[in-house]
Amino acid sequence: MTNARVQTVVDTVFGHELADPYRWMEEGPELREWLLAQGAKTKEHLTGLPLRAELLARLDEVTRDTVEVTSFAMAGNRVFFLRQTGDVPVLVVREGGEERVLLDPATIEGDEHSTLEFFDPSPDGRLVACGLAQGGSEQCHVHVLDVATGDLTPTEITHSLQGHPTWLPDGSGFFCHRRPAPDPAVPADRRRDNSATWFQAIGGGEPTITLRRGHNPTLPLSPIDRAFVVLPGDSELAFALISHAASAGSLSEELSEFSLYATDRAALADPTTCVWRKIIDPADEVTGYAIHGDTIYVVTHKDAPRSEVQAWSLTDGTRRTVVPGGDRAVMGVKVVGDHLVIRDIDAGTARMRRIPLAGGDIEEIPLPTGGTIAQWTAHPDGKSALIVFSSWTQPPTAYRYDGELHDTGWIPRSPVDFSDIEVTQLRASARDGVLVPLTVLHRKGLALDGNNPTMMTGYGSYGLVLRRAFNPRLLPWLERGGVYALAGLRGGGDHGHEWHAAGRLLTKENTISDFIDCAEYLVDTGYTSPERLAGEGASAGGIPTGGALVRRPDLFAAMVSQVPVFNTTRMEFSENGPINAPEFGTQTTEEGLRALLIVDSYLRVVDGAEYPAVLITAGLNDPRVAAWQPAKMAARLQAATASDRPVLIRVEQHGGHGLGSTRDQRNAVMADIFAFLAAELEP
Repeated sequence: MTNARVQTVVDTVFGHELADPYRWMEEGPELREWLLAQGAKTKEHLTGLPLRAELLARLDEVTRDTVEVTSFAMAGNRVFFLRQTGDVPVLVVREGGEERVLLDPATIEGDEHSTLEFFDPSPDGRLVACGLAQGGSEQCHVHVLDVATGDLTPTEITHSLQGHPTWLPDGSGFFCHRRPAPDPAVPADRRRDNSATWFQAIGGGEPTITLRRGHNPTLPLSPIDRAFVVLPGDSELAFALISHAASAGSLSEELSEFSLYATDRAALADPTTCVWRKIIDPADEVTGYAIHGDTIYVVTHKDAPRSEVQAWSLTDGTRRTVVPGGDRAVMGVKVVGDHLVIRDIDAGTARMRRIPLAGGDIEEIPLPTGGTIAQWTAHPDGKSALIVFSSWTQPPTAYRYDGELHDTGWIPRSPVDFSDIEVTQLRASARDGVLVPLTVLHRKGLALDGNNPTMMTGYGSYGLVLRRAFNPRLLPWLERGGVYALAGLRGGGDHGHEWHAAGRLLTKENTISDFIDCAEYLVDTGYTSPERLAGEGASAGGIPTGGALVRRPDLFAAMVSQVPVFNTTRMEFSENGPINAPEFGTQTTEEGLRALLIVDSYLRVVDGAEYPAVLITAGLNDPRVAAWQPAKMAARLQAATASDRPVLIRVEQHGGHGLGSTRDQRNAVMADIFAFLAAELEP
């Protein structure tokens, strides 16, 4: 296929000349045409691979036999959750031991498939605020669902990405965050400025603004800040959480830079005149919190590399340490009954503890070993919590916690059998001597002869931890003799804040070198060889995969990058770019540019280098990573490589970043990846 046209633009930034041969892809309809043509060629290549049909059939089988249950919420005497047995998850309510489907997005008409991206029930469980999006875009139109009748009523709140609806205690209305309506006349990096949280009363009427830049002089906001309302059930205060950077999606834990303000709840009736006082500043280095009466329990890494828990008075401001820092990384806290429950991470795996609110000894909460807490939700009455746990070989189980764990039986056990799969927890030595967590899955009895096709994945950004969770989609790869490895790279959160800080901004080279060093460890220990090794990463996982590709093309036979970030020096000029500058860097400062240049693999591609086989994926509706990011890298590699290995870009025309994909879409992309690797990793 003819290579993409070249029209080089050279930017000179702090003395660095940044040559970009495909800048034209960032604007105009030509990119879509090029991507669709590339996608058609890639589809032809992938569907023609010998094992593709067989692998897809097996993926359909293992996912058809597995019921996926996610996103629990509790209100009144009802439990709400998403359950997937068909192509998209449906909203289910459980009450008195009985279950019924409230909303099936597959029944909603539209040009593309619909998904329920977020939901939140009113405190009494009568109504549910629902965010519905189409085509994997995550751009939601917010509706109100009547639980008794099943009626779904649209509101005027649209363009809501991670809306985080929050109800008034009496259920008379809710607050929800939304972004401005897209305007092509506005530069891409400014289209999400001045987002706002709106209040929607139940029973009709236009929504009104509660939080927005310039709306209240006591609540200072920058253009990129996102403001959310938080209303704890047992507090007379209302809170405004101001997110200053990209976050994991929760409003209570695994937060990045944020501020928290408080005002009297009654004063929120007039959001323009209520007086906000600051409770948490970014300088406090808080990443999680729980509010209980007049106390806020905070998770802070200030002077505690793996975080500690402190109790702050909301009345007089006094502070005391409740759980001192230690070897574990503290990720989140919740008040359950008369205890504070602490969620920890230990080298990437889940642990839990508790301590009496009145003070006392810290006790371990026994969990199954070697897994992850997929979700934990405290009941609004504060007396119990729901904890969903799974591991590589244990399907998800929903436990009710009231001082002890009780298996609710709400999640049907998957019949998919991982009993023949062995899980090994390793530590790979990085070049500077740091030990990097490395988990390896394979069939029992594997010979360490260097001849095993291996896919190693990594992420290493935002302090996030890749979940060690049950994944039936891995089985078709493993049962054919493939090895799967997960590297807990610096920049992620496997050892808390210190691990994140060791792979962020000017230390970001560690994220890439850890990925390379873990790959070399797998080769040195006999799991695989460079001829049979593939790297894989998604989203910010494009940083280690792209970085390793351009630094060590000899170490890999193939590289797979899904909806990836490659051209980081241009990322801040995309819609989702500005909020990511604190993580990756910015061209506005010389130091920020140096950080970006570490991770920009697009600018490091060398003409005439022999690159391995490459499969890149892109979603045309992606709200997080603009499609030109993967497109530019694919075009650059196609033009530069001197090897005879393919460089392919797989295009999801009706998909986004993957969060709103259908089951068929997920299975199809995994079948393509496995078939591609099976072909390219042959001896």
